[in-house]
Amino acid sequence: VMSHTWGYGPHDGPSTWIESFPIADGLRQSPINIIPGQTSYDPSLKPLKLKYDPSNAMDILNNGHSFQVGFLDEADSSTLSGGPVSGTYRLKQFHFHWGARDDRGSEHTINGIKFPAELHLVHWNTKYPNFGEAASKPDGLAVVGVFLKIGAANPRLQKVLDALNSIRTKGKQTPFANFDCKTVLPASLDYWTYDGSLTTPPLLESVTWIVLKEPISVSPAQMTKFRSLMFSGEGEAPCCMQDNFRPPQALKGRTVRRSFK
Repeated sequence: VMSHTWGYGPHDGPSTWIESFPIADGLRQSPINIIPGQTSYDPSLKPLKLKYDPSNAMDILNNGHSFQVGFLDEADSSTLSGGPVSGTYRLKQFHFHWGARDDRGSEHTINGIKFPAELHLVHWNTKYPNFGEAASKPDGLAVVGVFLKIGAANPRLQKVLDALNSIRTKGKQTPFANFDCKTVLPASLDYWTYDGSLTTPPLLESVTWIVLKEPISVSPAQMTKFRSLMFSGEGEAPCCMQDNFRPPQALKGRTVRRSFK
């Protein structure tokens, strides 16, 4: 059935998703192009509180679209609060989007400019019983987006990149313990925020996006490591995992607020 096969290729890529997921043309789709000059400073936005416990890291998985690091679902010791949300959101997983080349790869863009990659830390609202329930509610999810820009090698990303050797192909999973997400965040937690959606099917409109202004650095060699992963499973025709991003979607009247002057 078409509805379970989607990807980033010419025949199953973002422009085709609407066939199985009509919400692709909804009113709060993500990502978007952020035009800083058209955002509004909101003094009532609180500072972002991110509390991460390294012992909650569980495993790392190649899901055929990206790779993700998963966290213990019961743990209330890795949470997001403050910022634009009320209540407590629990960390579920983080993953990346990246390009075939360093001049493209991020999902969000700033003034139309792409970064080489974008990190997404996915959290769910603990007022719902589980992640699945939360994912369909308008205030169910909060995702922190962090841009990666080319610069010095980032030693804090290295543990993640070293694990990629063991999950090269789709469906591979391996334990990934003791990782502190705090270490991959930039020094400043200034952010833009808007109401949006998942950027992969089912594209549910349940995400409060928190896009950090300050990027983290990554070296060209580290970017090459991302591209060593495969969309394909073992024994299938090899297909390199790259350009796994959705292009920016129409704003449709939404406002983008910012936490900094």
